[in-house]
Amino acid sequence: MKLLRNEKNRGYTPVLDEILDPENQVNGDYKEGYYIGVEVPADDPQSNKPFYGPNQWPSEEVLPKWREVMEQYHREALRVAKSVARIIALALNLDADFFDRPEMLGDSIATLRLLHYEGQVSNPSKGVYGAGAHSDYGLITLLATDDVVGLQICKDRNAQPQVWEYVAPVKGGFIVNLGDMLERWSNSIFRSTLHRVVLDGQERYSIAFFVEPSHDCVVECLPTCKSETNPPK
Repeated sequence: MKLLRNEKNRGYTPVLDEILDPENQVNGDYKEGYYIGVEVPADDPQSNKPFYGPNQWPSEEVLPKWREVMEQYHREALRVAKSVARIIALALNLDADFFDRPEMLGDSIATLRLLHYEGQVSNPSKGVYGAGAHSDYGLITLLATDDVVGLQICKDRNAQPQVWEYVAPVKGGFIVNLGDMLERWSNSIFRSTLHRVVLDGQERYSIAFFVEPSHDCVVECLPTCKSETNPPK
């Protein structure tokens, strides 16, 4: 609690702190988390930008080597995210390095979030969830999980009733969620993924890595994603 999330969105978030689906949730999410972003010293002019600034770190005495490990994970996850972005670029008939430019992922806003779900039994009919239904805002999210099933996706958010299915954990792999920004950028060729966490009473751990382009990136319909018959939405 000494490292509660600050105005730069860094640090600890307690259980029930976040309500991702206020229309359907009676309480907040039954999860606690820790945000780690791009490390920018407080005296650097860049730290005045949203989502840039110094992280909050526990002391070395409390968690030795933890900062070192987290910063290494952040670097490696960003490398993987850029590889995934190259695949997306090729799928959209763009140059493979389209998203590598400085104004895009070359100088990205990348946020790591460590998540721990309590051993609470979810009950969607009563509005009780590990995490309420939502889609991520940004470009892509890389999700590493333990072997406890809990993540559900809905492939058609407009269906009535919505159909939810579990996503099996991938040992040693990432689940890739597409975000709202990619849906807008690609003119809905790629759709963002509506997802939630429904638990059976087992504790669950996961690591989400949210990737957005730089502050200076202009997001508009990509040239390969529009035509006379499919104008920008």
